[in-house]
Order: sequence, then C-alpha cells, then structure tokens
Amino acid sequence: MQPRLNAFELVPDIYKAMSGVEAAMRRSSLPRTTYELVKLRVSQINGCGYCVDMHARDLKASGESDERLWSVAAWREAPYFTDAERAALGLAEAATRLADNPDGVPDEVWQAAEKEYSQETLAALVMAIATINFWNRIGVTTRLVAGSHKH
Repeated sequence: MQPRLNAFELVPDIYKAMSGVEAAMRRSSLPRTTYELVKLRVSQINGCGYCVDMHARDLKASGESDERLWSVAAWREAPYFTDAERAALGLAEAATRLADNPDGVPDEVWQAAEKEYSQETLAALVMAIATINFWNRIGVTTRLVAGSHKH
C-alpha cells in the first residue's frame, strides 16, 4: 500500500496547528489512558490502520495490558474497563457514528459520560473525539500506511 500524498508536508501550517491541539489535549483534565483508548476505538471504527497501529503501540508502551488492547473493539463485553472508560468509549462511538442515529448522540450516552466526568473533562473528551476523527479522515483519505509513523 502506498500513501496518496503527504498532507502533513504539503500544508505544514495546518499540521502544526493540529499538533498544538494534540499538545493541549495532553494538558487537559482528560486522563491520558482514556484519551488513548478513545483514539484507538475511534480509529477502529473509521478503519484507519495507521492510527490503530499508532495508538495500540502507544497504549502498549504506556503499560496497557494485552487484554485491554485486544478488547477495545468489544469493550461492552469485556470486564477490563472502568465505568468512566466505558462512558468515554460509548460517547466516542456515538459521536463518531453520527449518521447512524437520527438523534445524533443519544441522551443516555451523554448522561453516562456526564455522570463520570466534570464539565471541563467532558468538554475535553468531546474535543478528543473530534480530534481523532479529524486525524482518521486524513489517514484514510490519503491512505497512510500502518506502521509508517515509526520511521
């Protein structure tokens, strides 16, 4: 598989701005592990092999267990996630699959996240979901190659 183009090199100012968003996300009140789990799950949904590879590796490097990594795609049926992580993953799925639900993000999904997170952290979670969807759309559209971020 060959990438179609390197958007990051062709529009470096936009890449730099989005890198700044990533840096701000890392400084937010959203727990780092939750952020990475959300990035992995959204990337799975969107079929971005580049991002799935990157975020699974990042989680593994940060000490995540194999069981949690293997189970992200089936988090509802796996006992390895906290209530807060489940709420974040549920919101991430709903906000990523907006076209699949006539109500957008269902109230019960929002309320589950609202129960687990402060308003500030919930706002950061919403931003995190939007941010990884942004990156996924670049990766899938330009056919970024899984594993090429390691070079």
